[in-house]
Amino acid sequence: MVSYPVLVLNQNYEPLNICRARRAVSLLIQGKVEILENGRGLLRSAQHIIPLPSVVRLVYMIQRPYLRRRLTRLEIFTRDKFTCQYCGKQNKDLTIDHVVPRHQGGQHKWDNVVTACIPCNHHKAGHTPAEARMLLLHPPRVPHAGFAIPYSYLPSPEEWQKYLPGG
Repeated sequence: MVSYPVLVLNQNYEPLNICRARRAVSLLIQGKVEILENGRGLLRSAQHIIPLPSVVRLVYMIQRPYLRRRLTRLEIFTRDKFTCQYCGKQNKDLTIDHVVPRHQGGQHKWDNVVTACIPCNHHKAGHTPAEARMLLLHPPRVPHAGFAIPYSYLPSPEEWQKYLPGG
């Protein structure tokens, strides 16, 4: 039970991080967080009964700079929600596809790369989507600099939805 994921929010309810329940309970005992959602039951010790949190909020504000996201495989997969942008299948066996192939002058930039499953990437080969008669579900774009949930936590717990962007 202490290894359950817990969503950590800033004082202004902005998502900051995901930690384990053990860390969240430690922060709760130290008075650094307050519990907003208790979706997991109780944690019992010799002296205390502590609700096991699902969402906690810091009692003080953390100032952190917004950095632009780096163009990496994981960031592309996260932006596209681990979904093939051609057929819509969601899985872990994905590749990166250049919408305009590099040999046709396409660049390795946010607005030219998408997530594709292996069969769709093979079908598209070295063509543009129009030449391969394939449609993109969403046009590629630069992702916003906010919080993104790692694949291992998808789908996110129901009690997190009201605190996440677009939730």
